[in-house]
Amino acid sequence: MRIDLHAHSSASDGTEPPDLVVRAAARAGLDVVALTDHDTTAGWSDAATAAVREGVALVRGTEVSARWRGISIHLLSYLQDPTHPALLAELDRTRAARLGRARAMVDLIARDHPITWDDVVAQAGDAVTIGRPHVADALVARGIVPDRDAAFVELLRADGRYHVPHYAPDGPDAVRAIRAAGGVPVFAHPGADARGRIVPDETFEVLAAAGLAGLEVDHRDHPPEQRERLRAIADRLGLLVTGGSDYHGAGKVNRLGENLTQPHVLAAIEEQGSVEVVRP
Repeated sequence: MRIDLHAHSSASDGTEPPDLVVRAAARAGLDVVALTDHDTTAGWSDAATAAVREGVALVRGTEVSARWRGISIHLLSYLQDPTHPALLAELDRTRAARLGRARAMVDLIARDHPITWDDVVAQAGDAVTIGRPHVADALVARGIVPDRDAAFVELLRADGRYHVPHYAPDGPDAVRAIRAAGGVPVFAHPGADARGRIVPDETFEVLAAAGLAGLEVDHRDHPPEQRERLRAIADRLGLLVTGGSDYHGAGKVNRLGENLTQPHVLAAIEEQGSVEVVRP
């Protein structure tokens, strides 16, 4: 069974609508795919309809932004109640902060490059969560950079002159909010040190004490030594080990199915979650 538990649609920063992400998963030979858009569940309904039509099981989820001791972290929340008020409030606050941050960064970049907020809105389309990837797409459309990756390297990096921070809940609070909503929290790409400061081992212990269920070990941004380190941490703390592509359509080079999750891990996630996996 081929299971990819990390994919994004145009509801956040992917380039394909939710139904086309599911269709792409079917064409990639996946049996199960998770839709995990940033800080939103807006794509769930369309993806569920497509899952039945395309013959692919769907794990409904969200990639929740968080922060711990100055380090940005992301948590994959699987199978949570999408109407739970506490988690909804955090997602709403984070989306609003992402939007404000993007506008502030555009204002800064516009001092040196010909870009406007309207350019970003045009690239975002129907996205519910608007952020730096849409700014990157606007920079590409203006011919300022050749692609998204170049935009993040040259203009949008976290240590760059145009960077603006945004609100995100503390990691342990986010884990507890996901659990309160009946979700299953998994730490997304925790060893991807190219994204920023590396997460120290003590962070895993703090999050595990708050209710963390697993670590996304198998990910494109994890070299072999990081995967070995993370598997050892997961084993020591009794955490699940997942894998996912972090697919964004044309927004990243990541391909569906390039990293996978074992069936027994999916079974454990499904047992802990409050909503069912959508099966055709």
